[in-house]
Amino acid sequence: MNYPKITLKRGKEISLIRRHHWVFSGAIHEMADTLENGNLVEVRSASDNFLGIGHFSQGSIMVRIISFEDREIDQNFWDEKIQAAFQLRKALGLTSNPDTNVFRLVHGEGDLLPGLIVDYYNGTAVIQAHHVGMHQHVNDIAKAIKNCFGEALTGVYDKSSETLPKNLGTISNEWVLGAPKTDLVQEHGATYKIDWEKGQKTGFFIDQRENRKLLGSYSNGKKVLNTFCYSGGFSVQALLDGASEVHSVDISSKAIELTEENIALNPTIKGKHESKVADVVKYIREIGEDYDVIVLDPPAFAKNQKARHNAVQAYKRLNGEALKKIKPGGILFTFSCSQVVDKSLFAHTITAAGLESGRKVKILHQLSQPADHPINLFHPETEYLKGLVLYVE
Repeated sequence: MNYPKITLKRGKEISLIRRHHWVFSGAIHEMADTLENGNLVEVRSASDNFLGIGHFSQGSIMVRIISFEDREIDQNFWDEKIQAAFQLRKALGLTSNPDTNVFRLVHGEGDLLPGLIVDYYNGTAVIQAHHVGMHQHVNDIAKAIKNCFGEALTGVYDKSSETLPKNLGTISNEWVLGAPKTDLVQEHGATYKIDWEKGQKTGFFIDQRENRKLLGSYSNGKKVLNTFCYSGGFSVQALLDGASEVHSVDISSKAIELTEENIALNPTIKGKHESKVADVVKYIREIGEDYDVIVLDPPAFAKNQKARHNAVQAYKRLNGEALKKIKPGGILFTFSCSQVVDKSLFAHTITAAGLESGRKVKILHQLSQPADHPINLFHPETEYLKGLVLYVE
């Protein structure tokens, strides 16, 4: 194909041969001075062997490979890639499940498409491109999504302004195709309202779907505290599965409004629910020892390696307070979505918090992201969500 060429330094082709999707700036030997962010480029080894086609951008990661085959990046390419992602979700039983009609369709490098997220909400697909190269294909991607779903898809919304670099100027979120038929979805039979235009990420934290269901299995007759609650997913599931009382806490008043809306959308709930706008860390320090179950699902405390140490200390403090306050025989669900804090470091951090709390603690479950957020065997950075379910004596 006639794409500008980037040549790597000798020996730097190994990661691409092993199907890792990123080319770092230090690996590049030669490239044209005229390259612009978003350009499709062909990457070649020092001995001039083809390695892959990807998007160029200035920065630490200079190329993100979207094809390890020498081929045209055209509508057929996008049709094949999105269809492959769709077939995986079909195999998981997600494309025709009336009890769950919200799932992730494309998970970046997990689906061999670096920088592309597509979430499906009961007839509406929401796209987030994380770099300008991927964003230039939004119309082709929307057509490919439509080809998969047919009449079941009524709209495709591009919500990339939050995820693209700010130096690109004004990029508006917009409907690329059609319009939504509803903003209500079902997850394990629970009803939620999705605000993809103003909500966080694409509108909902789909990656906690199976973990919410697991929480429900521990909630019958229990008093539950759901911290960093956002739109109340854990709260709704706990109440639907018989929790006697749930308290939802978030520092955002908008999040609390969303939680209250979602509680109201599920009229079969019988337990008590209270919500509070508060700083979670301060709130936990002041609570009494009367919660049977506590959920700690904070936003990413570290988004890069420089912030990792401070993030670890924040996880330790937060979990230490919760471990001290939970009832004897209580269950703690604790999570980290910080990619730079891996499973081992997170477990060590929670262990340190457990030691400081003076409580006896057992691990019941080690949690991760669900199967519609697949982990690319050759690109370990696609694994980001980790969690522990702890029994506290």
